[in-house]
Amino acid sequence: MPNPFGDYLRQRREALRGRDSAFSVRQVAVRVGLEPSYLSKIERGEQPPPSEESIRAIAIALDEDPDALLALAGKVSSDLLQIIRRRPRLFADLLRALGDQPDHAVVRLTREVRDGKG
Repeated sequence: MPNPFGDYLRQRREALRGRDSAFSVRQVAVRVGLEPSYLSKIERGEQPPPSEESIRAIAIALDEDPDALLALAGKVSSDLLQIIRRRPRLFADLLRALGDQPDHAVVRLTREVRDGKG
């Protein structure tokens, strides 16, 4: 069974461990507040991805984007869920319309909205 979250986590951690032994399963688990055996099982796909809070802690420990790790885990950040819940149809339409757009177009639109030009 595919395990995109666990596979990515293990690859990223092992790559960092190649440069710094502080990225062993045990040491990363302790830093993020998980049992080492649990983190190992997540990496091997024997356990589902952990909570949003734990994924955010893992992202910080591995210098990764929390939203990207959440997406790999099949989850959406709770702050984004709140935004979507306020106007579900509007945001569903927006996301579907942006889904096939090239990255540069989405980045441009995001900047325009953020800068108040949209």
